[in-house]
Amino acid sequence: MSKLHLIEDYLNTHRQLVKALDGLSAEALKWKAKPGSWSITEVVAHLADHSIVVSFRIRDILAGTTVQLPAFNQDAWVSGQHANEGEAGESLAIFHSLLHYNARLFERLGEEEWAKSGVNAKGETIQITDIIRSFTAHVQTHLAQIERIQTGAKAVLPA
Repeated sequence: MSKLHLIEDYLNTHRQLVKALDGLSAEALKWKAKPGSWSITEVVAHLADHSIVVSFRIRDILAGTTVQLPAFNQDAWVSGQHANEGEAGESLAIFHSLLHYNARLFERLGEEEWAKSGVNAKGETIQITDIIRSFTAHVQTHLAQIERIQTGAKAVLPA
């Protein structure tokens, strides 16, 4: 896959999220199937958080880090920031800003920088392209989760 296509797929995740959230009521965005599960608002907050972490990992690799790249406790981040009390639209705007900021960085990278690597939390050596592909796939997983939550919400919330 070309770098241009990789960046396009990466940026397209925002458009996909906008489409997935289009027309949802505030109640549907905050609805949870059961205690402990995530709402759509929490999923979008998580994706903004994940984008922050990925942004850091990429910059750490570019800076030549030799330490293991950080992991994060996604459930604790979502609950700790009271994400469901926030607004999905605000998290989506942050997500979009980080995508754009990172894409501009990607466009400036030379071949030698694209080839730089780091060690993830599992101890695996990964390149920047691996991180971008993984991020894009991660968003796809959460788009499917949003669809499942939306289906559940439609079944129980008034139309």
